[in-house]
Amino acid sequence: MTMTTDRINSTFRTQAFIDGTFVDAVSGRSYQTENPATGQPLAEIAEGDLADVDRAVAAARAAADGGAWSGMHPGDRKRMLIRFADLIDDHTEELALTESLDAGKPLSDTRSLDIPETAGCIRWHAEAIDKLYDEVAPVGQGSVAMIVREPIGVVGAIVPWNYPAQMAAWKLGPALATGNTVVIKPAQQTSLSLLRLAELATEAGLPRGVLNVVPGPGATVGVAMARHRDIDAIAFTGSTEVGRTLLHHAAESNLKRVLLELGGKSPQIVMADAADLDRVSEQTANAIFWNMGENCSAGSRLIVHRSVKDELLERLVAQTRTWIAGDPLDPATRIGPMVTRAHMDRVLDYIRIGRDEGARLVTGGRRILEETGGYFVEPTIFDGVRNDMRIAQEEIFGPVLCVIEFDTEAEAIALANDTPYGLAASLYTENVHVAHRMARAIKAGTVGVNAYSEGDMTTPFGGYKQSGFGGHDKSLHAHDQYTQLKTIWLELADRPAR
Repeated sequence: MTMTTDRINSTFRTQAFIDGTFVDAVSGRSYQTENPATGQPLAEIAEGDLADVDRAVAAARAAADGGAWSGMHPGDRKRMLIRFADLIDDHTEELALTESLDAGKPLSDTRSLDIPETAGCIRWHAEAIDKLYDEVAPVGQGSVAMIVREPIGVVGAIVPWNYPAQMAAWKLGPALATGNTVVIKPAQQTSLSLLRLAELATEAGLPRGVLNVVPGPGATVGVAMARHRDIDAIAFTGSTEVGRTLLHHAAESNLKRVLLELGGKSPQIVMADAADLDRVSEQTANAIFWNMGENCSAGSRLIVHRSVKDELLERLVAQTRTWIAGDPLDPATRIGPMVTRAHMDRVLDYIRIGRDEGARLVTGGRRILEETGGYFVEPTIFDGVRNDMRIAQEEIFGPVLCVIEFDTEAEAIALANDTPYGLAASLYTENVHVAHRMARAIKAGTVGVNAYSEGDMTTPFGGYKQSGFGGHDKSLHAHDQYTQLKTIWLELADRPAR
C-alpha cells in the first residue's frame, strides 16, 4: 500500500503513552520536531518531565506488582508478543514512512530493513519465551535446589535517534519476553514511530501499564528515569558520555542495574592478501556510509596494508559516487540528511579538524543540497590519517572515513586496539590462520571476517572498553540481564509422612 505524506502527517501520535492511554504532558508543554531533509516543522510532541516519569513508573509498577503480565502463562505471553510483531509487519509502510520523515533515513532502508527487523526482533524473543528452562542444582538426595529466573520488575529504556524503532525493539523484545514492564524514552528528535508502536502493542493485547512511552529531553526525562527509585534496571543506547552519567545516577539512587551500549570507532583491517578489492570496497563503504554514518558500529577507520592502499582507495572513491544523497523518499537515495542542523555542524567541524590536523581530503567534505533546507553532508574520505589524530580517535557519527596505513600484522592489531572504544571491527584476509589469530586479538565485541557484519538476532551485540557496560543486546544473553536469579532450597523430610 502506498501512503502519502499528507495522510501520515494526519495520523501521528504525539502525546505520551501512559497506562494504556495517550495523554498530554502534566505541564501541558510540547516541543517541535522537524524533518531533517527539509528543515521544516514536522510535529508537536508532548514534552515530558519528572511528573510524567512518575506517572509512567507508577503505572509500570502497578502492572508489575499485579502480575497480569509476569504471571501470564508463558505461551499466552508469547502469542501476544507475536501478535505485536505481526501488527508491526502489517503497518510496515506507515512506520517506515514515519521513521524516514522523522530521522531522515532513506525510505528504502526503513521499509526493507529497519521496520521488518523491528518486528523480527520482537518475534524472535517472543518465540524464546516457552523454550528457556530453569535449573535444578546437584545438591544430593536430602534437598532440592531450584535456580529460577524472575523478572527484574520495572525496566527503564532510553533509545537513540539513529534507529528509533529497531533500537527500541532490542530493549523491548527481551524485557517484555521475560515478564517485565517498561518505561521507555525515545530520543527527543525521533519519537513518532515508538509512540505508534506503543499503540500497536496495546492493540495486540498487552495489559495497561506494561509499556509506557515518555518523550522529552534527556536532561529531564532521562535523568528522572535514571534516578528513579522504583525503576529496577535502566537500559541505554547512545553516547559514552551520557552512559557514564547514567551510572552515576544509578549509584546515587537505588543501585539499579545499568545496561549500556555506547559509542565506537570501529576499525576495518584490510590485509595485503585480501581478495576481490571491488567487494572489499563495497563492504568498507557500506560500513561507513550506511545510515549516513550515524551508526555506533560504523567502520570509521580503514586500516589498510600499504601494498593495497592506493588500489583500494581508488575503488572507494568510485564507490562514493554510488552513494547518492537526496530526498529520503526517493528510491534512488542512499544517503539522507544528518538528523539535525546541530549534528550536521558537528560533523562538518570534524571535517575541518581533519584538514587542520594534516589529513588529506580525498573526496567529499562539504555540506550539499543546501537549497532543500536539509542537513546533508557528502560522503567524505581522508587519507594520510595518523591514529593519534582527533578524527581517528573521536566518534564523528557521520559519513567520514579515515584511512590509516600499516606494514605488519602486529602493527594492524595495535592500531585497531589503540582507541578507547571496542564495539565492532572488520577484517579482510584470505588466510584462515590470520583470520582466527587476529579476530582473537582485536578487542571488540563483534568481529566480522571478510564482511561488515553485526551478526544477527542469535548473536549478542555489545562492546569492550568504553563501548559497553553491564550487558548485551540481542540473543538469549539479553534475557538474562532483564531477570533476577533466585535460589529456592527445599529440605526434604527424612521419613515419609504418616
